[in-house]
Amino acid sequence: MSTQFPRTRRGYRRVLGVVDTIGDQATFYVSAIFSMGRALRVYRRETVRLLAEISMGTGLLAVIGGTVVIMGFLTLFAGATVAVQGYSSLGEVGVSALTGFLSAYVNIRVVAPVTAGIGLAATIGAGTTAQLGAMRISEEIDALEVMAIRSMPFLVSTRVLAGLIAVVPLYSIAVLASFLASRIATVQFLGQSAGVYDHYFTTFLIPSDVLWSFAQAIAMALIVMLIHSYYGFRATGGAAGVGVATGRAVRASLIAVVTVTLLISLALYGGARQLHLAG
Repeated sequence: MSTQFPRTRRGYRRVLGVVDTIGDQATFYVSAIFSMGRALRVYRRETVRLLAEISMGTGLLAVIGGTVVIMGFLTLFAGATVAVQGYSSLGEVGVSALTGFLSAYVNIRVVAPVTAGIGLAATIGAGTTAQLGAMRISEEIDALEVMAIRSMPFLVSTRVLAGLIAVVPLYSIAVLASFLASRIATVQFLGQSAGVYDHYFTTFLIPSDVLWSFAQAIAMALIVMLIHSYYGFRATGGAAGVGVATGRAVRASLIAVVTVTLLISLALYGGARQLHLAG
């Protein structure tokens, strides 16, 4: 069969390889989640260190504030873009006063979560993959196992925990930055009355949407940290292999961020009919 149907054999091996990879990832993710309790009990100091590193950065990155500033700027400009595009588009049909509604509705449901997820993948996630990959190729992970230190809770679960803890204040800053940017762009630069903007913004800002948005951010942080930890932990091939693993992890996490946003949006708002605009 191997000589008569070489393409079939290669396709069969490729399918088996994909199945093995999915199984390995699932096993890794379950193990990392179940090891979080041990990481919280035994490696609290390491978790706190990673939390500070994730939030404020290390080395030269700490000079500009690390992930805090990066996510803040990303959502700041995203919120300003929503205001500018919304004011222009609504103005074409004579309802530019509803820019405040668009800011409250779109920012909290789509723009802030997706932008924050991209920021997490590009900063915290990529750094996690690079760190774990460098430890893997330099045999530091094997050295930990030799010293009877379980690498899964010490290296992976602590990073996942730190990411979950850090995402709440980080996302709070991101949401506030998007709201502030939308208001400044609409009122200060586009000339809309502050009273009109605040009226429609507060009217259509639903508190439950804010809570679900935070839940979405936490889910994205969990998935992003798990994906990047897996690719870093399983990195091979030297320094070039670490770069390849980081690229694959960023690609996978970006797809996961958009997928989570789509699924949560369909689940929460797919059949909702909550808006009643009447003139």
